[in-house]
Amino acid sequence: MSDTRLYTFSPETRDQLKKFRLGTSRAKDPQALIYVVDAKTKEIRAEDNQVYSKLEDIADELPDSSPRFILLSYPHTLPSGRLAVPYVLLYYLPENCNPPSRMMYAGAVELMRNTAEVQRVIEVESEDDVLDIEKKLSGGSD
Repeated sequence: MSDTRLYTFSPETRDQLKKFRLGTSRAKDPQALIYVVDAKTKEIRAEDNQVYSKLEDIADELPDSSPRFILLSYPHTLPSGRLAVPYVLLYYLPENCNPPSRMMYAGAVELMRNTAEVQRVIEVESEDDVLDIEKKLSGGSD
C-alpha cells in the first residue's frame, strides 16, 4: 500500500541518523552525510560514512547523473544576528539522471525525511545549488 515499506534502514543506519542529528545541533561548522538508496536491496544507507564540513567537498562528491540524499546541519548567522543551525535534507536530483533512479529516490524521500527527523527538504539539481545553500537557508525559499 505504501512505498515506505519498499525502502529500509538497517538498525546501524537508524542509530547513525539519530547520533548525527543529536551531535550536530551544537556544531560550530557545517556537518553533512551523503546517503544513497541501494538499487538492489532498496536499503537507504550512508554512502561512505564520511562527515563533510565544507560545502565544496560535498559538491565534489556528488555524481553527475545519480540522485543522493544529503543530511546537512548548517550553522549560520541570520540577518538579525542570531545563530541558526537548521537541520535539513538536501534532495540532490541532477537533471540528467535516469528515470528509474529519479523514481526510486522520489519514492524514498518522505521516509528519509521522517526517519532523519529533518526540519525541511530542499531540492538541489547541481553542485552550484549545494554551494549556494546558505542563500536558501537564510532566505527561507525553496
